Amino acid sequence: MITDCYDIETEPLISLKDFYGEQRHIVDICLIIFSDEIHKHLLEKYECEEIARLTACNGDTPIYKMNYKGLDVAFYLTAICSAMASCMCYEANWLIGASKFIMFGSCGSLDREKTDGKFIIPTESYRGEGCSYYFAEPADYIKIKNSQKLAAIFDELGAPYVLGKVWTTDSMIRETKGLVAKRKEEGCIAVEMEVAGVQAVCDFYGLELYDFLEAGDVLEASGYEVEGLRDANHNLGKLYIALETALRI
Repeated sequence: MITDCYDIETEPLISLKDFYGEQRHIVDICLIIFSDEIHKHLLEKYECEEIARLTACNGDTPIYKMNYKGLDVAFYLTAICSAMASCMCYEANWLIGASKFIMFGSCGSLDREKTDGKFIIPTESYRGEGCSYYFAEPADYIKIKNSQKLAAIFDELGAPYVLGKVWTTDSMIRETKGLVAKRKEEGCIAVEMEVAGVQAVCDFYGLELYDFLEAGDVLEASGYEVEGLRDANHNLGKLYIALETALRI
């Protein structure tokens, strides 16, 4: 059973040192970016320096450093899904030393009235994926530790938001009516694909995660609405909220 995968009694056989050598420290804060358009915007608008590379047999992912209002901030374009996003977060920590990660992406709304026109700050996430069970004791939900700190920053910035539970899934095309109903009954207001795993990895290695979401598509019993997804994916507004958050953490 996947719930048996949390083993802290024996040592791991593989270390990132085997692939990357000794851990380095270059910058403290790193943005985890999902949108290729937002990524391109940063490269075009700011003076960016490549400081590391996440390597894999299917291609490398560069990590860049930029300066925003006097603060050095790293960023990279992450892969989608819990296992990949979690792995890349820890590898980034190893390569550049960042201990504070700001992750912002899109999600599906499970409660149109609560999420409309607001960013979503997850307070807990249902662990409907696999990665988190290797890094945290088995439980249905994982607490998103910095949700209240992030909410205070949003208050300072005047950014509209709602706090609430979310659902992390590994399979977007298996979000059935029954599962959507169960998660809504438990109070989940959105569904996404990364936060439970990334939070578990950050907790395990003593890193800080600040996560917020923007709802695009809507999942309801009456059907699926996809019209708002592209705007939610690539909205530059959340990039600058993330950068302003970096100044405050």
